[in-house]
Amino acid sequence: MTQFLRSQWACAPIVAAMLLTACGKGQQAAAPAPSDKPAPAPVATVNGTPIPREVYDVYAKNLVQGKPGAELTPDQRNEALDDLIKIQLLAAQGEKDGLQNDPDVAARLQIIRMRLLADAEAQKYLKDKEPTDAELHAEYDAQVATMDKTEYHARHILVATKEQAEQLIKKIQAGAKFEDVAKTNSTDGSKNNGGDLGWFTLARMVKPFGDAVKGLKKGEITTQPVQTQFGWHIIKLEDTRDVTPPPFEQVKNQLINGVKQKKLQAYVEELKKTATIDKKL
Repeated sequence: MTQFLRSQWACAPIVAAMLLTACGKGQQAAAPAPSDKPAPAPVATVNGTPIPREVYDVYAKNLVQGKPGAELTPDQRNEALDDLIKIQLLAAQGEKDGLQNDPDVAARLQIIRMRLLADAEAQKYLKDKEPTDAELHAEYDAQVATMDKTEYHARHILVATKEQAEQLIKKIQAGAKFEDVAKTNSTDGSKNNGGDLGWFTLARMVKPFGDAVKGLKKGEITTQPVQTQFGWHIIKLEDTRDVTPPPFEQVKNQLINGVKQKKLQAYVEELKKTATIDKKL
């Protein structure tokens, strides 16, 4: 049930954390908000440029499955620090070489900045918007209503031309075994299995192929070649079976992400309504 497995929002690149670190000698990261606590000492200084502990903590947290730096082993902590030192050395040299003025580099830096800020705003907006049980069950029911209710087991033969496919159809109709014709003539990777595609839902297949499968009865083959972007197909339907939706509890975490994504999308749409957008493409 692929609908429950889609990831909607990717995190910004880990290396983007280095935007917080100065690239040139003597430059400092953006000043933090005033605090009564003294700023922690930098984890390292490279040619006079400090690597702030905040930058190290962000990098280390993303280095090993989200573990804070304090929970890493000594070797992992040293590895993270060595990585940051290497990045700082290269970044500083890149700035000396004027790479920040390269249009491509400048654009990529701007994209990283936008993605970081967008991700932070998304997390801030969703912080107090955990889905209710009612919302989760409504999302579950909506996805179950739209999912494929049937799985199909089919074989196919894929060839380059319609004429070749027509000849092979005649050969099968004359008594040749579908599996043998597939092994001898198909260009698809399934040929070694006699064209066996296993069980699938129509949503996994390109539309012309899926439409053809849906129109077959058990044991039938297509009497006309079916064209897709991959070539020309001859299809045989082996069997069908009903699809059972996964239990609610099994997909609850995916449902939570789905509901949050919809809330975030609604928030973005509201921002659009009050924004002045002038497209130039």
